Amino acid sequence: MTTGISRAWTRLLVPFAALFLVLQLTGCGDKEADQRKAFIDFLQNTVQRSGEHLPALSADQKQKFGPYVNDYAIIYGFSQQVNHAVDSGIKPVVDELSAIRMPQDYLTRRDSLRQASGSLGVLTQQIQAARTQADSGKAGLKQPSDLKAVYDNVYNKVVTQPVSVLMPLLPALQTLSQNAVQTGDFLQQQGTQVTFNGPAIQFPTQQQATQYNQMMTNLSANSQALAQAQSALQTTFQ
Repeated sequence: MTTGISRAWTRLLVPFAALFLVLQLTGCGDKEADQRKAFIDFLQNTVQRSGEHLPALSADQKQKFGPYVNDYAIIYGFSQQVNHAVDSGIKPVVDELSAIRMPQDYLTRRDSLRQASGSLGVLTQQIQAARTQADSGKAGLKQPSDLKAVYDNVYNKVVTQPVSVLMPLLPALQTLSQNAVQTGDFLQQQGTQVTFNGPAIQFPTQQQATQYNQMMTNLSANSQALAQAQSALQTTFQ
């Protein structure tokens, strides 16, 4: 009799155990859906409106996003590297070049411009390395279709577009800054032979004037790089 009761209870417990397992699985599924929804909302309502300066996640956000914190780390890490490159490498050069308004400015600002532009040569490699790292991280993600659509748009805005702006801009900006420094060096070499009078400049020989005019031609040929850099700082990297 005792054995029969035990078997009866066992038969009753099996469906309950199965039901409990289903509830457990359903609960896990709901948690992932909530995390994904919270992350999608964050991407659409915060990241898309943040420009290139993305916000760090709070402890509460990390808890809400769950495993999608790693997805955000890819674009956030890239953004941090590019912002550093812009703030420490591009902005100082743009500021120095923008301050040159008179011929004498090439002379007085040549040392500070030389120092500011010293890092431009390696920025291209640094940004390309950051892009490669971000692309590799993104390629390894397995995202549901609703998240992937939003994430791809954000990735394009934060990673792809800035790279497409910076990669052709940096060599032109480096050439422009080098030409400006060379002009300052040339004026320094002339010493007291050169006379400054506001926007006008005078040399004692035609050869010196010809050399200077050629430098102005070189600067003019690359001058658009400064306008493009100023525009990028005001829009893409505001």
